[in-house]
Amino acid sequence: MRMMSRGPRYLEEVFPFTAPPAWVGAARPGHALWVTDTTFRDGQQARAPYTPAQVLALYDLLHRLGGPHGAVRQCEFFLYARRDREALEACLARGHPHPEVTGWIRARAEDLALVRSAGLRETGMLMSCSDYHIFRKLRWDRARALSEYARLAGLAADAGILPRCHLEDVTRADLEGFVLPLVAELSRVCGPRGFRLRLCDTLGLGLPFDGVEAPRGVPALVRSLRAAGLSPEQLEWHGHNDHHLAVANALAAWLAGCGAANGTLLGYGERTGNPAVEALVLHWVGLTGDRTPDTTAVGDIAREMEASGYTVPPMTPLAGGQAFRTAAGIHADGLLKDPAVYLPFDPEAVVGARAGVTVTDRSGAAGIAAWWRQTRGEAVEKDDPRVRRLVAWVSAAYEQGRTTAIGDDELMRVAGLGEDTEESQRA
Repeated sequence: MRMMSRGPRYLEEVFPFTAPPAWVGAARPGHALWVTDTTFRDGQQARAPYTPAQVLALYDLLHRLGGPHGAVRQCEFFLYARRDREALEACLARGHPHPEVTGWIRARAEDLALVRSAGLRETGMLMSCSDYHIFRKLRWDRARALSEYARLAGLAADAGILPRCHLEDVTRADLEGFVLPLVAELSRVCGPRGFRLRLCDTLGLGLPFDGVEAPRGVPALVRSLRAAGLSPEQLEWHGHNDHHLAVANALAAWLAGCGAANGTLLGYGERTGNPAVEALVLHWVGLTGDRTPDTTAVGDIAREMEASGYTVPPMTPLAGGQAFRTAAGIHADGLLKDPAVYLPFDPEAVVGARAGVTVTDRSGAAGIAAWWRQTRGEAVEKDDPRVRRLVAWVSAAYEQGRTTAIGDDELMRVAGLGEDTEESQRA
């Protein structure tokens, strides 16, 4: 029988606090892993267009987030509008080795000319592969779809452009009846010049669990394509969050043999969004053990996204205003004693954010004391008279019908100036 430890064991090899949690004991894949970004393509399908200056600022932050080893390896751009081409050219002019600038086009020969004129080495090509899309949207049959897709991939390869074939709606596609025959034809027409596949879970239907059959089972789908002769370098996962599994599916794809996981900054994309790039990078650090990415860029990314016109939902993991704040007195009590009690890591050291306390009627003395330390920079205890005075004021405010959280400025006035608080209580 194993002896009980005489002292605490904090599992610091798993939870180092100043770095993202590690994947200790995980069956790490034997292939390279990386993140790719579609903020300027899929992300732009869910918002008003970015200006070229906004794209450039976010691109620089992607470069910083990916670190010197290029955890964020590529990002893709639309090529159709003038502002998209201006943004692309500005990013190319930066000369960053990563993320590499790539394109996105429809499966049309005339669109390929845009890629050539931009001087890009690689482009995504839309290749819808489920019968829902082939028969009901395109009004084609499988033979025509296979022929058209292979022809365009061959044209790209002939032009010295690596085709990245976006298999739209792959989690509802006939794997044996269409996807694998398409892979065989792509291998034939592209030959040694190669191609890549982006596996697009267009409606977020993928499931990350072993034992679920392909195409919906992400591990089974990836392993089927590996068994067909594709390397991890050729495979990329692109998911949506319709069923709250976007990040989980991306991680499952990595572990099953997929090299790349695609996402958007803050997970912001069409409908429910995509895997969040910053979350993928944190998991990349935890899985690979490589701590070189500058994950403190996350805080600056959130601020830049806000400046571009996007309101970051406060509950957004890692980046939202409430991500590391608590209104619960019992949690605040733990934070007072040791921040590691109620934080998965040091948010300032890891993602450039600060932990905090939101004061409500649930905060109690511990919440007020934690707020005092955080806001006024002075260590006080729960039984400090100044804390007790604020606790009484907060309780009275809510007894009189207040229903909103109490802001820092309001509490600072009450704590620092001792003013009559009737006006604050009516807020």
